[in-house]
Amino acid sequence: MKKFENLPEFLKTDEVRPYYDILKKKKGSLFFKRTFEILFSLFFLLLLSLPLFLIALIIKLTSKGPVFFRQTRVGRYGRDFKIFKFRTMVKDADKIGSQLTVGSRDPRITSCGHFLRKLRLDEIPQLINILIGNMCLIGTRPEVRRYVDRYTNEMNASLLLPPGLTGNASIEFSSENDLLAKADDPEQYYIDEILPVKMKINLDYIKTFSFWSDVRIIFKTVFVVVKKS
Repeated sequence: MKKFENLPEFLKTDEVRPYYDILKKKKGSLFFKRTFEILFSLFFLLLLSLPLFLIALIIKLTSKGPVFFRQTRVGRYGRDFKIFKFRTMVKDADKIGSQLTVGSRDPRITSCGHFLRKLRLDEIPQLINILIGNMCLIGTRPEVRRYVDRYTNEMNASLLLPPGLTGNASIEFSSENDLLAKADDPEQYYIDEILPVKMKINLDYIKTFSFWSDVRIIFKTVFVVVKKS
């Protein structure tokens, strides 16, 4: 981790400092976390190389557009990065609708994309982000800039770590799309109701973080995905 005085100015606040101090004391756990994530992502990218190729081929054959959806998200220390996801919507979907997916049958979702989303297979390419180092396996899901701009000073503490592929907030809100579908204004409902709860969960994760807590979250995620499939 960077020294506190070398952090970006927006992170050098009294609200962020306690979370920084917690993580500073867990250098060993953070080292094992990163080592495990490199080995995990490399192993599964190699193991799943054939299925991933077949998914990419199906996406290309069933709808117009690129195989991957590359969107700018906000990562560690507030830096922008490009996320890897299999494209599950029509081309330029983010330009013809909300940046949130509303309901399990958002009309922009392709037939192949619906299946990929249900099993969360669209998220697997983020193993590339993990291998590169701009994401981690467990952590706060990466948001687009417009939602990060809504963070309070305390919420900004989540940016002390790279964003994650999954986490307790992702598990708790595994049916987020259905909740948004019931709202009169999905985006405002997300900002006012869902985002604050998710961020509280994410900040609690920092307080209780350990390598073994990450392992437990991995198993919980697998259980939720299997249950919903």
